[in-house]
Amino acid sequence: MSDTKQQQPSRRKFLAAAATGTAGAVAAGFPMISVAQSPITMRWQSTWPAKDIFHEYALDFAKKVNDMSGGRLKIEVLPAGAVVKAFELLDAVSKGTLDGGHGVVAYWYGKNSAVALWGSGPAFGMDPNMVLAWHNYGGGKEMLADIYKGLNLDVQSFLYGPMPTQPFGWFKKPITKVADIKGMKFRTVGLAVDMYKDMGLAVNPLPGGEIVPALDRGLIDAAEFNNASSDRLLGFPDVTKHCMLQSFHQCSEQFEILFNKKRYDALPADMKSIIDYAVQAASADMSWKAIDRYSKDYIEMQEKQGIKFWKTPDPILRAQLESWDKIIAAKGAENPAFKKVLDSMRDFAKRSCRWQNDTMVDYKMAYNHFFAAKKAPAKKG
Repeated sequence: MSDTKQQQPSRRKFLAAAATGTAGAVAAGFPMISVAQSPITMRWQSTWPAKDIFHEYALDFAKKVNDMSGGRLKIEVLPAGAVVKAFELLDAVSKGTLDGGHGVVAYWYGKNSAVALWGSGPAFGMDPNMVLAWHNYGGGKEMLADIYKGLNLDVQSFLYGPMPTQPFGWFKKPITKVADIKGMKFRTVGLAVDMYKDMGLAVNPLPGGEIVPALDRGLIDAAEFNNASSDRLLGFPDVTKHCMLQSFHQCSEQFEILFNKKRYDALPADMKSIIDYAVQAASADMSWKAIDRYSKDYIEMQEKQGIKFWKTPDPILRAQLESWDKIIAAKGAENPAFKKVLDSMRDFAKRSCRWQNDTMVDYKMAYNHFFAAKKAPAKKG
């Protein structure tokens, strides 16, 4: 008998044994596959009223995570006030009263003034997406985590969703000079509170859902919130007809997604990756949705509700920047964390803004070329 013939039976036995072993493994593993694991559920709250587009953004993020996890992780998002007040969200997530939430870093200004630099500071000429670039690649993420840790806040933070420049605010009549706002009772939040106080206003940092009722009752004279869609949904056009566009008070803000850190740390590695990529996807999706929705509401408020939009005069914008000079100098002197964040942002802005300002074309020129009314050619005599 040849060596080949001697090897055949043993080979057949090996294959048969392997097949039997594989079948046994499949049979043994089958009950584990067929029985679905109970999903990990999380109860969240946003800092926004249910009707606001910001709450919609929070729901959009939760849906992305829920879908990408195949139902293994289920996040339910409640609107502001369902469990705690809007400004109490950070503490509620840290303590585990809530598993997570959706808001803005500027709301935690009272805990450490440095956090307000992420949303309501001067940004040194950076647009909101550039601030996110600094946060993710310039050291901001690590500094924010250190600040939260120093405050004994047990949270995992993700920043996303660059917000377009916010309006100066809603007023009873157009604002033409700095003197027009002296003594006004005004609503804003974050570090912008200090800036407007320096400019002579009396500031009340109300949550979003309380602004329009306060305007309607005369408790405040003017207010800002965020964008055309949110402002319209919250009812600003019902109580005033003048909105001043462009401002340096909150020109580069972004959203914050919060997890209770113990709950986040307990998640499997693949779920943490899903959350990370969902943050990135939601950031892009929110930007696209904002362009679509804000532009529609901006036009409709003018054409259907009689709202007059005005550009904030340059002298007021310069006065804001001059106030920022004083505010950041004072805050940096009294708070080492503030100075550390400020210096980091400034260094990143100096090179990134130089690149962007030199590189980006003037889109307004193109818009005017295609859409601005053109003069008819002069008739020949």
